[in-house]
Amino acid sequence: MNRSIIALAVFGTVLAFGLASQPAAAQQGKASAPEVHADGRVTVSLKAPRAGKVDLFSLELVPVIDTMRVVMTMEADSVWRATVGPLPPGIYDYWFELDGLGITDPLGRNAFGHNRGSRDYFEVPGPEGAPRHDERRDVPAGALTIHWYASDATGTRRRLHVYTPPGYLEQPDRTYPVLYLLHGAGDNDAHWFKLGRAHVILDNLIADSAAVPMVVVMPDGIPEVQSEGDGMEYWRQVNDAFTADFLGDVMPFVEARYRVRADREGRAIAGLSLGGGQTMRIGLSNPDHFAWIGAFSSATFWLGPVLDQLAENPEQVNEQLRLFWIAIGKDDFMLAPHTMVVQRLGALGINHEYHETEGYHMWSVWRDYLAKFAPRLWQ
Repeated sequence: MNRSIIALAVFGTVLAFGLASQPAAAQQGKASAPEVHADGRVTVSLKAPRAGKVDLFSLELVPVIDTMRVVMTMEADSVWRATVGPLPPGIYDYWFELDGLGITDPLGRNAFGHNRGSRDYFEVPGPEGAPRHDERRDVPAGALTIHWYASDATGTRRRLHVYTPPGYLEQPDRTYPVLYLLHGAGDNDAHWFKLGRAHVILDNLIADSAAVPMVVVMPDGIPEVQSEGDGMEYWRQVNDAFTADFLGDVMPFVEARYRVRADREGRAIAGLSLGGGQTMRIGLSNPDHFAWIGAFSSATFWLGPVLDQLAENPEQVNEQLRLFWIAIGKDDFMLAPHTMVVQRLGALGINHEYHETEGYHMWSVWRDYLAKFAPRLWQ
């Protein structure tokens, strides 16, 4: 190979490396990751010169602007933009719809997948000196560990996340209570720390002495099953498979590897939406396993047999439960069936604490519920 060809090859490599190492925004015109302005407004942008229509979607915007869709405008530089707000401090999930196709922001900094696609989020910080309960503070931080385990119940390899509180490694003789925290139908075992900020909320509560140090286990609540589609039969099979996996595989896995209490008084279970229904299904059917139950905006469609079982001996359930905490937002689409279950619990004489709050079926509500529920445990 002659010198001119070698020089051209080297130059091409250097040029390619230089372009690849430039910031993504510079490569795509003036598009950038979401820009959070000082007054709480947020500008999102997407470089898509051939698109005919681009919209911004965000579930968390609904309480603020009464819609989850914001029409974006293409400007002279072929970049689509939209500015929303001012927004209250918080975490806002979002994605784009480009000519009908949902996509994640290619320049976003927090993209993550879930059971129905992927999305990103941006964060509007709280005022100086007054951080939110889900906002990172300069406090001791716990650790988050990902585990893969062989599930005998499902015959598959499955995943879970475990939070250990600050000081866990430094106190090898200490045993901790354990909270099992379940996610919703569109999510997986990663979402209670990605959008739920469970680890941040617990770090802050523990630092303030508002909650006892605890281990938090976040399993994947949607095992693969043979049914097709997403009808009621599919979800019934999912719940059956998860219950078997949770009781037969998840709990023994955790108790064999972590210094957690293995008695009823030392275990709590809580969840949101689908995970809230799974929480009530598992917790109320196994009161000898759990003394603390938290149900957030729960999917209650499969609870009939569980409630019938409770009717046989409500006194025993009341003796074993230390706290049965239920909450849902007034604008949640699951409010009506949820209310029917709460009424049935009252008619059966099952002790419970019910809260109807402001809010929709969304993560800002569930983060708030965790921040209220966790301090009630083991106090």
